[in-house]
Amino acid sequence: MKKLALLLAIAVFSAVTAFRPGTSVREDRSLLITQLQQTKDQLLKDVQGLTDAQLEYKPAPDRWSVIECVEHIMQIEKAIMEGEQHLVQQPANPERRKDIKITDEQLIKNVEDRSHKVKASEAGIPKHSYSSNAEAIKAFTDQRDKLIEYVTSTKDVMRDHIMDHPALGPIDAYQLLLLDAAHTNRHTQQLQEVKADPGFPK
Repeated sequence: MKKLALLLAIAVFSAVTAFRPGTSVREDRSLLITQLQQTKDQLLKDVQGLTDAQLEYKPAPDRWSVIECVEHIMQIEKAIMEGEQHLVQQPANPERRKDIKITDEQLIKNVEDRSHKVKASEAGIPKHSYSSNAEAIKAFTDQRDKLIEYVTSTKDVMRDHIMDHPALGPIDAYQLLLLDAAHTNRHTQQLQEVKADPGFPK
């Protein structure tokens, strides 16, 4: 869980504001699946048809390319998936629900807000681990499909398993996966900014 905490700390803006206590504890699988599916579809739409030169273009030496954004999304998602599985295998602790201060809606809004920039730690920096850009994009697709299948079929009661997030405070396993979808959207916005750069290859 220490690795998860480290990666999640870089996934969101750490100086969060005070949140109203969460009121909705319904585990709406359809909402979560929609969030995961829509963010997957948007990312794939944004990279569809791009050449290697376009995928690898960096607006500046200290900025990520489109394909690096994709790999970063996968790195964080893998850590979140592993952390969520570890969390739901622990004894349920629904008595901690009263400690959750952030609603699902606030969590999504906070993570997606790119007006707050965060420097990735070494663990979150893309490692160029794939033999080709196409392989990296396929790896993202396969990983996300696996996650969606889990959410669709699992008997885990995610709302009953609560952890302490380093920036957001207590959240449950359901919210942890909502965070993943929002993090995908955050960095899809980033790769859209790369595509809008004047120097982006035509």
